Amino acid sequence: MTTQPDTVPETRKTAANLIPAVLIAASGFVMFGLDQRWLGYLLLAAALASSYFIGRQLFKDLTLLALGLLIMSLVPITTDISFSHMFTMGTAMFFAVGLPYSLSRFVFKDHAIRFPVLTGQPWSRTERWYLVAVVVMGYVLLPLYMIPTGVFENWPAASDGSSVARLFLGTNVLGIWDELFFICTAFTLLRRHLPDWQANMLQAVLFTSFLWELGFHAWGPALIYPFALVQGWIFKKTKSLSYIVAVHLLFDFVLFLVLIHAHNRDWFNIFFY
Repeated sequence: MTTQPDTVPETRKTAANLIPAVLIAASGFVMFGLDQRWLGYLLLAAALASSYFIGRQLFKDLTLLALGLLIMSLVPITTDISFSHMFTMGTAMFFAVGLPYSLSRFVFKDHAIRFPVLTGQPWSRTERWYLVAVVVMGYVLLPLYMIPTGVFENWPAASDGSSVARLFLGTNVLGIWDELFFICTAFTLLRRHLPDWQANMLQAVLFTSFLWELGFHAWGPALIYPFALVQGWIFKKTKSLSYIVAVHLLFDFVLFLVLIHAHNRDWFNIFFY
């Protein structure tokens, strides 16, 4: 697949664009971080209304982002690994990414949202070593974060083969979706109208707010927000979805092991302190 351009000809990056963009990020923080759906909807409406008077392209792009946020706000965002909940949340995740992509490509016909997997560029030595570093950082940080704070209890105890498999599937699917929505969709749409650093900070607010509602409480935002910023920065540099997904899934694999360990410490403590 070809990589995406940073901008399109009709896009103008003006200071006024920041107003509706901040409102979009605030809506996500309120809806997911504070669990105040209706207030979040009002902020979404304010974001779209203000963008309408600023620029046609800005309004269209923020409408795509608002659509994805709205879809996710309609389902319970939890770590429940029952088949019914995984189907419900998975369906919402599919449409939250698929509808903005389809509208951008087939209705607006600007193909702003892309998912560059086959970029034709090999990973550099630094990029390969960073994958190793991600595993080490996850091994050091995740047990210190999840076990003493009791945050691991926000995930169900997986003790049989079926529940372990569903937990593994859920963490991996969610990790991939995070990159598809927050980086390839939210960051991409925002950076068409804002400087990259502003777009990255705002997508990281959405990223962090969503994972807070999912269960990453206590001082989780101190880990997630920098992680989201780095993922956005890496995507800007590499233009590679496959690479940022590899980073995320390695981190999530350590998360999966920590969750199993925390709920079953008697037989799994050989791997973690």
